[in-house]
Amino acid sequence: MIHILLAILDLGGTFVFAISGGVAAVRHRLDLFGVMVLAFAAGNAGGITRDLLIGAVPPAAIAHWSYVGISILAGFVVFFWNPIITRLDHPVQTFDAIGLAFFAVAGTEKALVYGLDPAMAALLGMLTGIGGGMLRDVLVREIPVVLRADLYALAALAGAVVVVGGHLLQVSPIVSTLAGGVLCFALRFMAIRYGWHLPAAQPARTPDTPAADRPRDDPRR
Repeated sequence: MIHILLAILDLGGTFVFAISGGVAAVRHRLDLFGVMVLAFAAGNAGGITRDLLIGAVPPAAIAHWSYVGISILAGFVVFFWNPIITRLDHPVQTFDAIGLAFFAVAGTEKALVYGLDPAMAALLGMLTGIGGGMLRDVLVREIPVVLRADLYALAALAGAVVVVGGHLLQVSPIVSTLAGGVLCFALRFMAIRYGWHLPAAQPARTPDTPAADRPRDDPRR
């Protein structure tokens, strides 16, 4: 039963993250091959990293054709029906939030199945969730969203902690993964909608600091 659940979560997360990768590729005017590459990278980077770290080799993303197939399908969907997808508000972020939830709980559950310590399993679940989005952003030369001041890695970690808590309390994996996924998505979605974020680093101000980089309340602006 647990293996079926993991497969569903993995494939679901792969498809949704691949969609986000494809949308990012179209926004940067990549060709069809570029869309496919970015879709596969975004959809599978987190899962491959997780599998390598827990010793599940070869990684599922390259051991089973279904992962490649579902990534290609997502790429084609975005390439040919992009106008429909882009009607959504913040399409990359929306699909990214869904994929984050899928992979955060799937990564944690798979780590627990492979006998990892619960704390390490939660961290690995977070890494699984953020891996695809990080590689996607790097490939299109953007600062990875996980490094910006909004709830991304924290949302993934919160979902992973719920899964670990359910495991320690011997709650059904279906219940704990569902609860963890909903929490992760809710936190990320609310951060997108309402601008929730963590405090951002503020560089030191000097007399030579350009006016555009000074605080809004600085009289020298």
